[in-house]
Amino acid sequence: MASLIKILENEQSTVMLGQKIAQWIVPPLTIYLTGNLGTGKTTFSRGIIQSLGHQGAVKSPTYTLVEPYEFNDMDVFHFDLYRLADPEELEYMGIRDYFTDRSVCLVEWPDNGHGLLPGADIQVHLRYKESQRQIELQALSPAGQAILNKIK
Repeated sequence: MASLIKILENEQSTVMLGQKIAQWIVPPLTIYLTGNLGTGKTTFSRGIIQSLGHQGAVKSPTYTLVEPYEFNDMDVFHFDLYRLADPEELEYMGIRDYFTDRSVCLVEWPDNGHGLLPGADIQVHLRYKESQRQIELQALSPAGQAILNKIK
């Protein structure tokens, strides 16, 4: 599967790339977001969620673990597993119930839920690159590949 690397000059370019990807999202879809604190995982997620139709703020679900967004044709679940102490906690919250045929799941810090999360369609890795950020998107399924082909 292919990957795509882009330089993100600022917060707005991060949001805009999320918006671009949102145009091609068809559930079910799972996107893993990795990178150090402050690299733009939630900013990227905000671009997707607001582009799909959410009018309000998009905040990181660091303390709630998941923030749901309901739309006519899909449900979007934004996970932040940064504070997850044990992957087994996901079992208690019914993690499997979130990954349905009409779900788009954006998962920040997916390594903290290792073994209990389904595989990703797209792996997004953000890193600092001098005063900018670099984003690498890697397709891990045919659905992910279809999206990357459209945004190149």
